[in-house]
Amino acid sequence: MKTVTVQTIINSDLKKVWNYWTTPKHITNWNFATSEWHCPSAENDLTVGGKFSSRMEAKDGSMGFDYSGTYTKIEPLSIIEYTLEDGRKVGINFKQKGDAIEVIETFDVEDTNTLEQQRQGWQAILDNFKAYTENN
Repeated sequence: MKTVTVQTIINSDLKKVWNYWTTPKHITNWNFATSEWHCPSAENDLTVGGKFSSRMEAKDGSMGFDYSGTYTKIEPLSIIEYTLEDGRKVGINFKQKGDAIEVIETFDVEDTNTLEQQRQGWQAILDNFKAYTENN
């Protein structure tokens, strides 16, 4: 299966980055690709075998979907790995880079959208996360 990697550098400390990535009250503020979308709800059981779910919806109500899966590896402040409901695997690494944190996310591609659409969408969400974390 093909994988795609997206990444960013966040000017913040590791504990804040981890907290904003994993806490539902923060997830709902960044987990969408464009300003036409939002994330009205999120649940997260950050344990191996624990489940997470986020609802992503167009603000105009025209469409929406649930993004959910099960955690397979958690190393606090370092690594998160999970399997999505459709069997695809995702890994996120959090690395200290000087005074900033590098977030590297690798995911298995799906068959519905092009590779580039998927890369752009995941990168847009990661960019949203960066902006939210640095500005709050």
